[in-house]
Amino acid sequence: MKINFGTQTFMYPMPVLIIASYGPDGTPDAMNAAWGGIHDTNQIGICLSPEHKTVKNILDRKAFSVSMADAAHVAACDYVGIVSGNKEPAKVQKAGFTVTKSEIVDAPVINELPMALECKLVSYDENSGYMVADIVNVCADESVLTDGKIDPSKLNPITYDPVNHTYIKLGEVVGHAFQDGKSLK
Repeated sequence: MKINFGTQTFMYPMPVLIIASYGPDGTPDAMNAAWGGIHDTNQIGICLSPEHKTVKNILDRKAFSVSMADAAHVAACDYVGIVSGNKEPAKVQKAGFTVTKSEIVDAPVINELPMALECKLVSYDENSGYMVADIVNVCADESVLTDGKIDPSKLNPITYDPVNHTYIKLGEVVGHAFQDGKSLK
């Protein structure tokens, strides 16, 4: 029997996205965001409230990067989510992150997180907090590639558990998309 929980923001898996931008003076900023995902072909959609420093930076620069949080950097990824860039301008450095300027967009890419989407802002609705951006490049460190492809077992991405407030490392392969269902035809 299923138990009803009412209206909740429970979804699995919930990505842990680290959004990075540059401030007006060129200082890198980063925040943790769980409410995001693919919006449309080559686009990402993320819910970000307007009071975040990162949102102000993105609206100013029209660009940002989205790194996938990984198991090796849980504390740093959590830190950039619980500390406001409005109060701590050096939070990227305090998290132990370093950045490299993207060659594609006007945004930093976090060196320690091995995969990132480089994005250009398309729209932002202050009322809903919904941001849409074009994904103009995906970059990944060679250390997380197998046969030239991103290997999730090497990337070790984490997911946010909104019920228990934990981070969980994504695990093993259990099937093959667009293949296993053919056995039911």
